[in-house]
Amino acid sequence: MTVWKTSMRNFFAHKGRMALSAVAVLLSVAFVSGTLVFTDTMNTTFDKLFAATASDVTVSPKGSGDDDNPRTGKPESLPASLVDKVAKAEGAKSAEGSVSSMSVTVVNSANKDMGSSSGAPTIAGNWNQNDLKAMEISSGHAPRGPTEVMVDADTAEKHHLKLGDELRTISVTGDLTARITGIASFKVTNPGAAVVYFDTATAQRELLGKEGLFTGVSVTAAAGVSDEQLKQNVAKTLDGTYKLQTAKEAADSSREDVGSFLDVMKYAMLGFAGIALLVGIFLIVNTFSMLVAQRTREIGLMRAIGSSRKQINRSVLLEALLLGIIGSIAGVAAGVGLAVGLMKLMGSMGMELSTRDLTVKWTTPVVGLVLGIVVTVVAAYIPARRGGKISPMAALRDAGTPADGKAGRIRAGIGLLLTGAGAAALLVATQADKASEGSIFLGLGVVLSLLGFVVIGPLLAGVVVRALSAVVLRMFGPVGRLAERNALRNPRRTGATGAALMIGLALVACLSVVGSSMVASATDELDRSVGADFIISSGKNQPIMPQVEKALQKAPHIEHVTNYKGVPAKLTAPDGKTEDEEVIAANPTYAQDLRRETVAGELSAAYGKDAMSVGDRYAKEHGIKVGDKIKVAFKNGRTAGLKVAAITSDDTNVDKGAMYTNITTAAQYVPADKMPKNMIMFAKAEDGKEKEAYASLKASVAKYPQYKVQNQTDFKQDLKDQIGQLLNIVYGLLALAIIVAVLGVVNTLALSVVERTREIGLMRAIGLSRRQLRRMIRLESVVIALFGALLGLGLGMGWGTAAQKLLALEGLGVLEIPWTTIITVFVGSAFVGLFAALVPAFRAGRMNVLNAIATE
Repeated sequence: MTVWKTSMRNFFAHKGRMALSAVAVLLSVAFVSGTLVFTDTMNTTFDKLFAATASDVTVSPKGSGDDDNPRTGKPESLPASLVDKVAKAEGAKSAEGSVSSMSVTVVNSANKDMGSSSGAPTIAGNWNQNDLKAMEISSGHAPRGPTEVMVDADTAEKHHLKLGDELRTISVTGDLTARITGIASFKVTNPGAAVVYFDTATAQRELLGKEGLFTGVSVTAAAGVSDEQLKQNVAKTLDGTYKLQTAKEAADSSREDVGSFLDVMKYAMLGFAGIALLVGIFLIVNTFSMLVAQRTREIGLMRAIGSSRKQINRSVLLEALLLGIIGSIAGVAAGVGLAVGLMKLMGSMGMELSTRDLTVKWTTPVVGLVLGIVVTVVAAYIPARRGGKISPMAALRDAGTPADGKAGRIRAGIGLLLTGAGAAALLVATQADKASEGSIFLGLGVVLSLLGFVVIGPLLAGVVVRALSAVVLRMFGPVGRLAERNALRNPRRTGATGAALMIGLALVACLSVVGSSMVASATDELDRSVGADFIISSGKNQPIMPQVEKALQKAPHIEHVTNYKGVPAKLTAPDGKTEDEEVIAANPTYAQDLRRETVAGELSAAYGKDAMSVGDRYAKEHGIKVGDKIKVAFKNGRTAGLKVAAITSDDTNVDKGAMYTNITTAAQYVPADKMPKNMIMFAKAEDGKEKEAYASLKASVAKYPQYKVQNQTDFKQDLKDQIGQLLNIVYGLLALAIIVAVLGVVNTLALSVVERTREIGLMRAIGLSRRQLRRMIRLESVVIALFGALLGLGLGMGWGTAAQKLLALEGLGVLEIPWTTIITVFVGSAFVGLFAALVPAFRAGRMNVLNAIATE
């Protein structure tokens, strides 16, 4: 009880000094709790949607659902006669056919895409009774003919659509323009999909190519008949060539598809939360180390009057427990707020999530509390143990223990060993022959080198801070030298404070190097390999519609346009081994559009009759040489025996491992309605007509906003922008760790000012002005921030360089250091230091000189 009372008294006596550590715990726990609440809410939203839209039993074609955007542009279908057949199954109350396709684009009268910007699909289908489970008509009426369409209320609100407005639906069968006659509202939350409905005949004709087809049959069970029993009864009426699912199975299947994406998001965000927790550990260790040091005399007195080492240890750990409880409770509450904020952010990006579905499972606060408390107590253990070792006499004379020097030497030795082992592992990673093998050593090298730098931090502080001071601080005269000595006064503290900042900046530097190298490598590969002037593709992973293909073929100032289709097939090599592969069917002009090095034969010959090419890795694995025949069983088509006319080098990043054949060859074995559409097309301008050709191609696709025409400059910039956006998201998530690190600098300076109260008073008494005092503290903060930045950026560039060497094995062979980013971050760290010192410097400047001198 005495230990508890002492801990409570000390905690609340130093609550101001604990505040920033509590904020660090709060932020870290909030990120973890917010991530769990956000992903659980998304799961709840999708679960409700899938449960509401699933019929008792669904009949669909085999293989449907494997690809939301089939390469033919049309979803798999089944005959309408199946509806009556299924309706006669025992236990079936009713059955109706449904049509649904995601291979569509819907635009308004201004030719603006009405689809979601968040990546959610655009869905077109027929309005039927099953839709009434999840939707209700809130305005107008359902479509009654080919000139009428109904749209969901969320899309109508987002794009300011109203009854009477025109919408154009683009599919592989052509364009359909219809007026909005109805608006339907979701009864559950729609996460962002844009949905349009037609009458059944129109949907069949425009989405499937002809009437008499459906993409699925929804079967409703009679009273007292279970979904499982109905499924068995329906199966008896069919020949087994269809896929049958109960409502639960259909919902589970849809949930599984979405769940994989949500899991990736969840664990990625938790990973960044873990980084923030790691940085918070340094802040907590520093806080308690400084508090223990400042209470050395107090602890010595307690030891002198009979307190044991265990009691002192428990006292400090109980303070940490209180800090962990308070910070974690506040963090869990803040996490719910963070989740709501993330939902609002996703809403602004097009993914609608309703706070009505906000899901806080009992496990979320438990995980948050346990994590925050355990991390705080573990972080405080070393300072607590150090406090327990203080002897009464050593404390009373305010001297360090004799073991300090020995502990420093041991720590330096361990740090050098870990750093050396990390560097060796990184070196081994760069020498690996396979990326999979090297990645293990890369991960080991990152962990060991990070631990090594953390442990060796105090030793590095003495060297690096002196070097930085010679450049940054000496120009400020005596005040600069005082700042340098303050930073060097306690190398262990400076090392821990700098290490917190080092972790976040090391990851920033590493990812910057990897991102820049990927862009530089891809740009170099494009310059070397791509001979086409223009690339035409869809930003939504949709096939290129036939009407667009025809318009491109007719564009003026074009020397040639190349079709490019990926045709799935099973390949049986001469050695008898069969593998699932993709054969690229293209025009012979593709050999000009992509410069591929051949190791045997001539690539142009691969576009001859019943001929093909293979990559050298495939050829080596199966002992294939030019002239051999490969049995190619095209999906949805016949089997062909194609002669290997060329073997291409796989030492490339564009079309790595690709196998080529002529489109006319593939067309002999794949029915026209099963032949995949172009996923991408290439074009070459007439000599000297590049600008005119560029303009004509853009004009050809002007009516189709889902497609973009890019020259090589556009394509490179697009690639750079995509990687840049990804890095910006990562930097944003890392910002939490950097914020916690900045709090660590603030806390270290604040506690350092308290620790040096008497010293500051004496310096003020002998003539140091308030302005000079504030400058001294700001300069100390700057040099500590630059110390952490220098270590982090250097370490991160080392990691990034090693990672790039592994990427070189996958074709990304150019190393590029983004010096602009590195220098900007380093200079920005100085401003971070200035910001962190504002409050401590202001408080130090306001000290009463006499009271400060009188402080013990």
